[in-house]
Amino acid sequence: MAFYRQLGSVPPKRHTQHRDEQGRLYYEELMGEEGFSSDSSLLYHRALPPAIVDSTPWQPPNQAIVPNHPLRHRHLRLPELFPGETPAQTDVVTGRRLVLGNDDVRISYVVARRESPLYRNAIGDELVYIESGAGTVDTVFGSLPVRRGDQVLLPRATTHRWRPADDEPLRAYVIEATGHIAPPKRYLSKYGQFLEHSPYCERDLHGPTELRLEEGTEVEVLVKHRPGREIVGTRLIYATHPFDVVGWDGCLYPYTFNIENFEPITGRVHQPPPAHQAFEGTNFVICNFVPRKVDYHPLSIPVPYYHSNVDSDEIMFYCGGNYEARKGSGIAQGSVSVHPGGYAHGPQPGAYERSIGAEFFDELAVMVDTFRPLGLGEGALACEDPNYAWTWSGRGPKAGEENQ
Repeated sequence: MAFYRQLGSVPPKRHTQHRDEQGRLYYEELMGEEGFSSDSSLLYHRALPPAIVDSTPWQPPNQAIVPNHPLRHRHLRLPELFPGETPAQTDVVTGRRLVLGNDDVRISYVVARRESPLYRNAIGDELVYIESGAGTVDTVFGSLPVRRGDQVLLPRATTHRWRPADDEPLRAYVIEATGHIAPPKRYLSKYGQFLEHSPYCERDLHGPTELRLEEGTEVEVLVKHRPGREIVGTRLIYATHPFDVVGWDGCLYPYTFNIENFEPITGRVHQPPPAHQAFEGTNFVICNFVPRKVDYHPLSIPVPYYHSNVDSDEIMFYCGGNYEARKGSGIAQGSVSVHPGGYAHGPQPGAYERSIGAEFFDELAVMVDTFRPLGLGEGALACEDPNYAWTWSGRGPKAGEENQ
């Protein structure tokens, strides 16, 4: 994203001497995508960025996935993953429960009250949707306040820490890429500026405004990475605190985008999901469905038409309002619907007819469409509604025949 920012103290020219008031050199670190060929930022540290004193294995939360087999639509009730007072014992990093995943993207859910350890995802970018609650994400680039509706973009290998506010738990829907996440190319000029038809622009993106300087020795940072296809973790012990950056500049940094600033694109007849796209990654897209006026053709049917996902799995996280097409299915706040490629899906029985004449939909949802099949994580297996797949027909398999 070619949107330049500068924070703190940087020298007039890059790759030149930068010293403190006592004449000691700061140490320049380049964080760059695609080697030296894409967006990057230069950070200036008080101490040597690679200086570690120990490296030991760390086991991330359960990353196992199983196929969606036999093939069927699924309804996942994510709030059931964190009942009662469990959130008091969890943090946004180590408390995540994997819901869905493939080799391109993984989706987790967490409800947390506790401060997380310092953490770095060395596999890919993360986009974290704040379903409810508030708090702060401290990063090497500075601190980001977060609130309900924020989509927090954390570039790959950004050392950070989550601090939920005291008054309520932080509920987060975590989308982890194995590459990068960015605004759709069709919304950008050839130089990277948002175009006039984009549903949001640079003014809606909020990067760090204050550096987070901390001191300490032998500081632990958890790193998730991939030595091959397997996802593993390492516990690095740094000689000094990674939050020692006195300044940085460039076009690569964490930022927040609040979903309330997404301007919906509507038309006389129903608009397909790409009209709601907000971000893209390798082999997946992210769409925001927000409250909006709906189709104004005199004969329009505002809910989606039935459609087959020939090339993709469609994952919808319902995070506000009342989603018209899913009425009567059991879908509620915090639900996820899984509509895999392979056969059709669409409005629940009666929703097609009920939508005629509607002028406004009060609904909020974040959708991930993947172009390779998603497997089910342990979180999905723990919170599935077993009756959802049969809600279009009104009847399901006979007792004892569910998996035949």
